[in-house]
Amino acid sequence: EPGPAENHALVRALARELEKVHVLPQTVLYVADAETFSGHEECHEQKKARKRNSKETALALEKLLPKRCQVLGLVTPGIVVTPMGSSSNRPQEIEEGEAGFALLFPKIDGVKIHTFHFSKDVKNRVFDESKFAEAGLKNNPDLRVVLLFGYNSWKTGATRFLHQIVNPLNEKSIILAGGQVESFTSLTSENNHAQPGDACGVVGLAFSGPQIQSATVLLDQDVADERTAEAAMQRLKAANIPEHNTIGFMFACVGRGYRHYKTKRNMEADAFRKFFPNVPLFGFFGHGEIGCDRIVTGNFVLRECNDIKDDLLHGYTTVMTLIHLGSTK
Repeated sequence: EPGPAENHALVRALARELEKVHVLPQTVLYVADAETFSGHEECHEQKKARKRNSKETALALEKLLPKRCQVLGLVTPGIVVTPMGSSSNRPQEIEEGEAGFALLFPKIDGVKIHTFHFSKDVKNRVFDESKFAEAGLKNNPDLRVVLLFGYNSWKTGATRFLHQIVNPLNEKSIILAGGQVESFTSLTSENNHAQPGDACGVVGLAFSGPQIQSATVLLDQDVADERTAEAAMQRLKAANIPEHNTIGFMFACVGRGYRHYKTKRNMEADAFRKFFPNVPLFGFFGHGEIGCDRIVTGNFVLRECNDIKDDLLHGYTTVMTLIHLGSTK
């Protein structure tokens, strides 16, 4: 008899799809909005039930995956997803209503993907940077892309903590992209759910490998219609990232979407699809964005941002990212 968590639509959907997967996933990133994750009825009752429920759902999801699989699960206010069937399907910006996705990364030759988690230590104001090396974010010449997600960003000291994580990684040779999420539900293996309820911190995925190429563009508040959105995608296209074996990520502010574009829905996802007809796009609407204009390939610079260090933390923006995982044999 499956328990309530196993009955959860999200768990059932993933279980159905996993039956069709014939390659073992090594790393899984799943993102769902809060309603999908903890069920409607909990949203209106007390938060405690919602927390408990989402923990059960997370454990039920993890049970579906291989034991040694690394899992990172995020809960966000809205979702960007390319529906299954074909990578050229029209990506959807889902700002209301239930939605979610799971990206399953198999073992890829020459690419290493790993999860990490830093939580703010109440006792220590200074972040212990030796933790970067442990997480493969330091002394790692093959590091190419770091997707970063802050949680409990409304907590005192959360922004300062995020700066302590982002600043040492802010190098021209690394793409940084991501945003502020509501919470994370899964981070398997060593620190399984070791999240004190009121802590704030950063979770993420690091992509290492010499064959990885990546680029990001930042759509700021001036990007507010079809023409300016498409101009931003044109800049991303000019980075010349190979488009086969490539994933697009969109990290947008909850204040963007159709409100920002004067009731026109799906503007940014459609602009992306116009320039990248076969690259699937995934992401979310969150509470703050991480990223800038930057390219990591052998030979091309998109735009040298101001001075030495780029400003990476933003609000009311969208960060569009391409990650190319190398040519498939």
